[in-house]
Amino acid sequence: QVQLVESGGGLVQPGGSLRLSCAASGFTFNRTDMTWVRSAPGRGWEWVSSIDSGGLSTNYRHSVKGRFTISRDTAKNTLHLQMNNLKPEDTAVYYCVKGPMGSVYPRGQGTQITVSS
Repeated sequence: QVQLVESGGGLVQPGGSLRLSCAASGFTFNRTDMTWVRSAPGRGWEWVSSIDSGGLSTNYRHSVKGRFTISRDTAKNTLHLQMNNLKPEDTAVYYCVKGPMGSVYPRGQGTQITVSS
């Protein structure tokens, strides 16, 4: 079955960086568009970024464009999200999702990002 396991979350000061990873299994990763979404109390689900199956096309929510970079390693069946210049409003649980923009399931268990001084 589909398994998605996120890692790399934590507490970081404003302006700091984190790199999230998502280990994928149970499906053909290199033929599947992938997405990052996040959820925070009072904000519901927010789409963050998506990447196509070939890794050639990426999209970002406006508020993270220029700060976040989505990428994939097909040899390791792993999805990444490099997050730079983090802001307090980026605080959320981040989830890796199998599927294109608009998908929220199936997803992993999530990893908490807290941006605070």
